[in-house]
Amino acid sequence: MLTSRHNLAQLCAAVAAALPVLLVAPAAVAAPQVPPPSTAVGGERLGLPGVQVNPLAGAPALPRDLTGQSWMVSDAASGEVLAAYNPHLRLPPASTLKILFADTVLPKFDRNTVHRVADEEIQNIGPGSSLVGIKENLDYRVEDLWRGVFLSSGNDAVHVLSFMNGGIRRTVNEMQDRAEALQAWDTRVISPDGYDMDGQVSSAYDLSLFARAGLRNPDFRMYCATREAMFPGALDKNTGRRGSFGIANTDRLLGKYPGLIGVKNGTTTNAGSTFVGAAERNGRTLLVTVMHPASYQRVYDETAELLDWGFAAAGKVQPVGRLVEEKQAGGGEPTGQAGGATGTPAPPPHAADTATRPTGGGGGLDPVGWPTVAVGAVVAAGAVLLVRRRRASRRRWGRFEC
Repeated sequence: MLTSRHNLAQLCAAVAAALPVLLVAPAAVAAPQVPPPSTAVGGERLGLPGVQVNPLAGAPALPRDLTGQSWMVSDAASGEVLAAYNPHLRLPPASTLKILFADTVLPKFDRNTVHRVADEEIQNIGPGSSLVGIKENLDYRVEDLWRGVFLSSGNDAVHVLSFMNGGIRRTVNEMQDRAEALQAWDTRVISPDGYDMDGQVSSAYDLSLFARAGLRNPDFRMYCATREAMFPGALDKNTGRRGSFGIANTDRLLGKYPGLIGVKNGTTTNAGSTFVGAAERNGRTLLVTVMHPASYQRVYDETAELLDWGFAAAGKVQPVGRLVEEKQAGGGEPTGQAGGATGTPAPPPHAADTATRPTGGGGGLDPVGWPTVAVGAVVAAGAVLLVRRRRASRRRWGRFEC
């Protein structure tokens, strides 16, 4: 029985000496890192660290002083990756994960469906979350809820749609399934709204896959391009009628960058700023994903700079990789035509909890024996210290989710 920190230190040292391989493996899986070239999805160069670009004669130079920890420029139609910087680096995605949420759930419900919100559907939303302002015991059309997701980045709208889909856990499982079908192996889904959660990660490459898939859905394209809308308000106690209020898209490039289609921005305490932008010019659609630049505004500035570069580089660079295509499973895939269809019923919940799902690291779990238990104790002790430090940081700086 452990009675002191000294005893715990002795146990850690003993386990470390006897089981070096087992101790290294869990740390390698848990730490965000660029996959090795032999396993990089989309091409080996996308697994290499640093800037990857293959210019031809007359190619423009990439923008200088880019601060994003990870970014990528790709052609939405051909899937060619024109340039990238650590595109498989696994980082917290913030609300850009809502792209995957929409790609998963949007095809299921007719936009004119009316849903009465129950009180439990808007409970347990993370403190500091961005909200559109949904009230319990009121009716909302599905299209209003999606405007709340895309324009206001409303976590309350995400929760309501998740309950309509069978619940948070089922939706998270389906999002993970969708990510795997798109071969987005860097992504692990813990919450459907992108709220900061330990272990929730994605990458510039995966977010680009999600955006490319989403833009094939006309409703997705419409919502992410909407700049302003009216949202249903509360009942007026005197007249018994419902009012409405205006909401505006939090995407700061929409309406400012020429040809911008959308897609989604995100900001959280842990993730910093992330942005996935799509723009069309001369019949060509480019995708740019920027994750974790030096400041909030830089995510928009660097996206615009990379879009400018991508359009100027047309025909003057050779691709360094490719956005892979969706895996075709047996049976039909969602059509994406949610506007006039009733959608497909949600499948039964998965038996396994989301924490046991694969994360693209390959292989199953070994049978549990005493070495695994010992290593688990060491890892758990380290995890407790990490959680305490994160909680202390959050108490100091507060939280902000968008």
